[in-house]
Amino acid sequence: MPDRCEYLDYAASAPLRPEALEAERAYDASPCAGANPNSLHTLGREAARALDGARRDVAHALGGGFRPADVTFTSGGTESNNLAVLGLAEGVRARSARRRRVLLSAIEHDSVLDLVGPLHSRGFEVELVAVGRDGAVDPAVLEALLDDSCALVSVMAANNETGVIQAVAELARRSHAHGALFHTDAVQAFCHVPLELSEVDAASVAAHKIGGPVGVGALAVRGRAPLRPQVFGGGQELGRRAGTQDVRGALAFAAAARACEASLAETRALVARRANGLYQRLCAPGTGILPTTCVRVDEGRLPGIVSVMVPAVDSETLILALDQAGFEVSAASACSSGSLDASHVLLAMGIPRDQALGSLRVSFDERVGEDVLNRFADTLLRIVAERSAARR
Repeated sequence: MPDRCEYLDYAASAPLRPEALEAERAYDASPCAGANPNSLHTLGREAARALDGARRDVAHALGGGFRPADVTFTSGGTESNNLAVLGLAEGVRARSARRRRVLLSAIEHDSVLDLVGPLHSRGFEVELVAVGRDGAVDPAVLEALLDDSCALVSVMAANNETGVIQAVAELARRSHAHGALFHTDAVQAFCHVPLELSEVDAASVAAHKIGGPVGVGALAVRGRAPLRPQVFGGGQELGRRAGTQDVRGALAFAAAARACEASLAETRALVARRANGLYQRLCAPGTGILPTTCVRVDEGRLPGIVSVMVPAVDSETLILALDQAGFEVSAASACSSGSLDASHVLLAMGIPRDQALGSLRVSFDERVGEDVLNRFADTLLRIVAERSAARR
């Protein structure tokens, strides 16, 4: 095994930022550390004020006109997505019984797509919105599925495997024209690219994708949206999500969001340049490596995701070989990495299964330097060349 492992799986979970770590330390040293923010005593009120400050910071980083009161802290992106899709669908139907259809894009994260069964069991019809070969939802395709029976549309802000950014503002406008609410899973995009959320009714985010701690996320929901809670037993978070809040985690989340927001434009440009350099090396003619979409990270892509395929070698073989060489990458979403099948995202894009089975996702932020990416490229190109030669 190598002496040092280079971590290139930031889209699964990014290392903790110094700002988040410092926020945790400051909380631990504060008088209100461990106090319940729902208690009426002095330390409880102090904890509540700290939590509200974190709420303001997350709302500000989201933009789109979301207010601090719209932000509900959760345990992460999965809970936020579950609460949004189930809670909004039920809330809309309670207002209008005819609205019993839910539209989800075919490339959503498993925490959204795995809600198809629960939605069916609650009496909803669910349809998947197809994407093109470019990995994007065409607003006209969504439009063709919308009618006055639709309760909710959920389309992610950017895909967690390919990095393709979706036209959520236009998709939301078309949904609203038919009376449906619109939710976006912004977990992968938050604090990596500017978000256009002014038309969106609800957005899910998670701390650990931006260098905050694992186990804390948020769902921002407009005050006018009829959200039905999915967890009961205390009335915290304005009744939207029961359970004592993790003040320490929320403060660290807010600190990471502030740090990312402060340098978003510069960081995006820097990371995109590094991603483009990696694409050019990996997908040069004759390497045997193909991009899943294109070899250019532009305004329509997340800056720190490089998504490629090696049609002649399966993902598991590549990941293990890279692991032995000291580089940690993934094939797709970490939440579905135990599956031996091809990525549902790539299949939905029309990529042949034999190619999709060789997919790799390399993800990083500004903390990964060009030297590491160049050594990674050298290693992957060598592994692919050796595998190709062995088959001849």
